[in-house]
Amino acid sequence: MIGERPFAVPAGLLAPSAGEGATPAHDALGWLRAAGSLAVLAGFAYLLLLAWVYHHQERLIFRPAPLPATHRFALADVHEVAIPVAGATLSALHLRLPNPRGLIFFLHGNSGNAADWLRSTDFYRAANYDLLLLDYRGYGKSGGRIESEEQLRADVRAAWQAVAPAYAGRRLVIYGRSLGTALAAGLAAEVQPDLTILVSPYCSMRQLMRQHHPLLPPALLRYPLATCADAAGIDGPLLLVHGERDSLIPIAHSEQLAAVAPHARLLRLADAAHADVHEFPAYGSELMRALQALPARPSEEDE
Repeated sequence: MIGERPFAVPAGLLAPSAGEGATPAHDALGWLRAAGSLAVLAGFAYLLLLAWVYHHQERLIFRPAPLPATHRFALADVHEVAIPVAGATLSALHLRLPNPRGLIFFLHGNSGNAADWLRSTDFYRAANYDLLLLDYRGYGKSGGRIESEEQLRADVRAAWQAVAPAYAGRRLVIYGRSLGTALAAGLAAEVQPDLTILVSPYCSMRQLMRQHHPLLPPALLRYPLATCADAAGIDGPLLLVHGERDSLIPIAHSEQLAAVAPHARLLRLADAAHADVHEFPAYGSELMRALQALPARPSEEDE
């Protein structure tokens, strides 16, 4: 068409053919320049990825399922508890039995909410233990959002302090599942409960990051969640439960925990993976045995 210029390939993008006077050195130089440009673009994209992961890693670690404020839990003897923390109010479910032997303080995994994690109270009734199941910020009916590991640990500590004093003289058990195992181990190292239970635990989030995302530098992680370091400070009995088919958190993590914790015992479930551990009879029977084996506190002996 009039006024249009024929399409021209920019100089340097295509090397001339040998018949047009190209030399091997000239051809190699063109490829090197293209490769260098691609390397620069790849490096820039990698830096952008690192920046995104650093500032938004909560989206990768935490998978909350919010509930409307009007939601009501329909389990008998289970009460909703509001726990005030800095800048938010946390929601928890509290099973209260007539004369419980003690309390199980439950810290759940990274997805769902309390309604997902407590569908039946039969086990706790059979063991005669009350239960406090906490929803982290943004989970269930809890307000706010998780912003740091320090904040998360402070919230867990506040929830413990809100309920544990009412069980003075009774058995105190801290239970963590998956994500919650690091929080449970940290709290247990501080308050030294009668029993700590960690189900599908990890030695540290940094170690998990190296396993699942080897191209990302561990220093990028703002949630190191060092379970092994805290478990070494637990003086009382520690029960570890892990599925041997767990590909998300391999059982080697529990083996490391058993090696560093002074009073740890590991229950290996040969056919269990990560999310189905509680479906195996050995899981329930071992937890029941561990709970019933706890010695009575002096106030109970006097009753």
